[in-house]
Amino acid sequence: MTSTGPVGSEDLVRRAVAAFNSGDHAQATDLCELGLKRHPGDPALCHLLAAVLFARSDLPAARARIEASLASRPDNVPALILAGRIARAEGRFDAALQMLDRAARQSSRVEILLEQARTFDQASDATAAGAAWDRVLQSDPKSVEALARLGRLAWERGAPAEAEGFLVRAVAGGGHPAQWFDLGLVRQDMRKFEAAAEAYRQVLAKSPDAAEAAANLGVVLQEMGDLDRAMAAYSQAYRLSPSTFGIIAMALTSAPSGRLWLDEEALRRLLEQFEENA
Repeated sequence: MTSTGPVGSEDLVRRAVAAFNSGDHAQATDLCELGLKRHPGDPALCHLLAAVLFARSDLPAARARIEASLASRPDNVPALILAGRIARAEGRFDAALQMLDRAARQSSRVEILLEQARTFDQASDATAAGAAWDRVLQSDPKSVEALARLGRLAWERGAPAEAEGFLVRAVAGGGHPAQWFDLGLVRQDMRKFEAAAEAYRQVLAKSPDAAEAAANLGVVLQEMGDLDRAMAAYSQAYRLSPSTFGIIAMALTSAPSGRLWLDEEALRRLLEQFEENA
């Protein structure tokens, strides 16, 4: 229960931060609102309440509070970064970049570069995103997020060897399933089928419900001439998501080592049979 005794804004901020960090967003909100009743327009309380509202996905209210905070402290870097995040979440990319540019004039924090790169990504500006992620990597050569994004962007622009280099570095510490999946796609395009199969197996080890990875594993195993294991992978994909059937049927009938299936139901039964015998 929130105390109503006399208390300064700094103490309220401290208690609200503790509540927020513990996951009690309701109490954090109550404490911030109590503080703002006693200290109207307090920039720290406005900033913190904006962060709480942002975490609760109340974007218009979060924007109003961070704008109130910036009205008192227009050059506060953490507030500018939060304002940029809120604007990006609302799809106001130009506004987000303006806030982040203001923050960058005050500080060289890598966090600002990250937010700029994420904003260009979300705005689907691949050229600007690539340059922004390069700046992140220059500041933090071990940034897994930058390595993964640069790898994906390189693959999308048709530079698979460059993409593979970035993605291999991204997964070196274990890797996220999405990063391994991208590495599988790149190696599959390069016809490095054994390496692609290993990447897709890593996806499935980390995310056993990844139907697309199972289907792609089947494709590369089929390309390697291992039809039995390919069928097992296809069966796994079909079990996880029946919508993969079209991809499976196309792969089986188009690859040199595939089979011709005139009866769709017969293929479905075979996939189910592999599932039962797995």
